Amino acid sequence: MFKLPDYIGPLAFGLKMGVILPGTDLVKEITAAVEKVASDGLLSDQDVICVTESVVARSQGNYVTVDEVVREIKDKLQIADDAVIGVLFPMASRNRFSLILQGIARAVPRGEVVVQFSYPADEVGNRLVSPAALEAMEIKNGLIRYEELEPRYCLHPVTKVNYPALYYEIITREKAKATIIFSNNPLQILAYEPDGVIAADIHNRKKTCRELREAGANCITLQDLCNEGEKSSEWGLLGSNMSANCRLKLAPRNATEFARELQEEIKETTGFRVEVLVYGDGAYKDPSTGIYELADPMPVFGMTEGFSGRFRGGVKYKYIADLCHAEGKSAEEIEKLLAAYNKQPPARDDLITEGTTPRRIEDIIASLADLVSGSSDAGTPVVIVKGIL
Repeated sequence: MFKLPDYIGPLAFGLKMGVILPGTDLVKEITAAVEKVASDGLLSDQDVICVTESVVARSQGNYVTVDEVVREIKDKLQIADDAVIGVLFPMASRNRFSLILQGIARAVPRGEVVVQFSYPADEVGNRLVSPAALEAMEIKNGLIRYEELEPRYCLHPVTKVNYPALYYEIITREKAKATIIFSNNPLQILAYEPDGVIAADIHNRKKTCRELREAGANCITLQDLCNEGEKSSEWGLLGSNMSANCRLKLAPRNATEFARELQEEIKETTGFRVEVLVYGDGAYKDPSTGIYELADPMPVFGMTEGFSGRFRGGVKYKYIADLCHAEGKSAEEIEKLLAAYNKQPPARDDLITEGTTPRRIEDIIASLADLVSGSSDAGTPVVIVKGIL
């Protein structure tokens, strides 16, 4: 059995795979790759096999067209071609939302789409209105109309895309009337008397939708669209991405079931008991831009049982070292004390755990895997993490 040397801590490395296409037997492909890892002595019990959600969904053929999104919207909201649809708190993203918005607009070719952005940024930190504009404006009742803003005030600081203008263009291209507003009050959209509202936010969608429904609105979330039938995901349009030929790739279906099947296959083939998770965006906030990368509903779409209820915490190593040194203890004595704490962790509210807030182990590992694989795709859709569990 391979064991990391004592002087090496947790380790993560990407596993290069071939191209994964719809219909690929992904369990078989990954097991064959992991078998090579095992034969080279690089696999152990309790290693974690992390599989990016995109290849799981692609192997499942989990795609929907814009026209299928249109039918879903009409069916779920029960609206006519001349209806007014409110779109509340969407993300500013070409990859994540432009095709969804195209479907929304196409559903009401003789109607109107009212897009209400939050400001100054969307919920994952993409800036929509510059601070300079907010300082210069007199904002009444927390409402800003797009027409009141100079285009330069709406440029994304990184991509330089004017997302309000882009969304306006997408809507009008589908022959619908476009109205763009900015407000952090979800009930503001009701002033436009929408026949239906889509709560397009990700992490606060349930609260947003509940507030709208309590106010009498016909409201659904992105999770309610494309969440039933053969081509669907239990996450609906949440976690979807732009694909080729006016299609959206959905999040994977039944990711936990996939993780369990892969775990069993690896155990049967290699003899090692590993844990498996299917990961999406890591929960990482870019300190330079303030953009929070978690555009998926959560970092983990599915996982095996070995993660259940496990948290990563620990003691404040440097605090104990300073404290014990001040008490005159030697390095050897401090090392023994730290080893004892590892075997018998202190209570979570003990001062020596300060700064080490326990976090769910699967979220940490998924975020690590996402950073290793990278959004630009380094050809490593499988990441092996060692030494954490």
